Amino acid sequence: MSKDEQENRLKRRSGALDKFGPCGESGPIDDRNEYEQRLNCLPAEQKELAEESTRFADLCQYFSQQKMDIPPSVVERVGGVSKLPVPDRIRAMKDINRELMEYLNDVGQDPGIRQ
Repeated sequence: MSKDEQENRLKRRSGALDKFGPCGESGPIDDRNEYEQRLNCLPAEQKELAEESTRFADLCQYFSQQKMDIPPSVVERVGGVSKLPVPDRIRAMKDINRELMEYLNDVGQDPGIRQ
């Protein structure tokens, strides 16, 4: 394959990913209202998965800001979520989010002396 053919092939591939860039239709959304509008356009099952994924992303951001590590068991579970069918993904993400919230609650409790 010539150099020109390779360059053209790369351009076509990167063009397919442009929609995920900052100005693309599936790119990051800074405005929460716009995000909610796009979310409401999704089918019910996809909307629920997107909401749970957003909760997870928010929790991860909080962990990062607090300079806390996510428990290894959660990291391991998240790695397998993408292989599940959508209804099972939703259930798994709800469980993961619940586990992270419980972890935050447990870590945040004052370990002082109890009387």
